[in-house]
Amino acid sequence: MPSRRKSQDRKYESDQNSSFYHHFRKQTSLTPLQFQKQLRLIEARRLMLGEGASASSAAFAVGYESVSQFSREYRRFFGLPPSKDMEAKHKNRA
Repeated sequence: MPSRRKSQDRKYESDQNSSFYHHFRKQTSLTPLQFQKQLRLIEARRLMLGEGASASSAAFAVGYESVSQFSREYRRFFGLPPSKDMEAKHKNRA
């Protein structure tokens, strides 16, 4: 009997996760993972612009384990790699 209960619990959790995923995507047009990735990239950019953090320290601070992966995703999201984006932002401030 206990295994049947565990199976029902897993099914219930799966249904809840699926429901959350669909509601989240409907509200944000992003998956929860995509949303989290965007928040991390935005925070990394804030660290680089606002606090003068390097791309690698910002990447690690927001949870990336690979600077190259961070740079690829940053370029995909912001249109420029971190170093070029920071150069452009500093030129616009001057």
